[in-house]
Amino acid sequence: MTNPRACLTSWISVGLGLTLLATGCQKTGRLSPELTARFEKEGIVRRGDDLDFRRTIAAGRRDSSWEETRASMIVTPETVFLHVNGKPLVEITPRSTGFYEISRAHDRLSLRAGGGKSAVSWSFRPPDDADGWALAIRAVIKKAKDR
Repeated sequence: MTNPRACLTSWISVGLGLTLLATGCQKTGRLSPELTARFEKEGIVRRGDDLDFRRTIAAGRRDSSWEETRASMIVTPETVFLHVNGKPLVEITPRSTGFYEISRAHDRLSLRAGGGKSAVSWSFRPPDDADGWALAIRAVIKKAKDR
């Protein structure tokens, strides 16, 4: 006779394992051939695929909220492209208008876009060299502000 408690525990373990597998292995770095060609032409300076981001809405306000999400980021001398499989979440180019800022706290970077109630912050740990990532992103933001 099979122990019902053991069967339930096994099914819960299998379900939990499948859930972790599905969310932990989500791939977010795919790009269309057009975007790939564009970024290769611009010269990729930094690339991080399948990074964990904390997206904070109304950053710095009492009524702010946040969520964890997985995304990828490409930085060239001309572009910061935060995306999920080519779908842009944030895109900063020299033609961009609006407020952008990058800040660093220890090994985490926070990319802030917008101001006031529309401000969104994307906080993440870069795969390597947090200083290098911050400098590369700051250079793109500076070009956008120079317009």
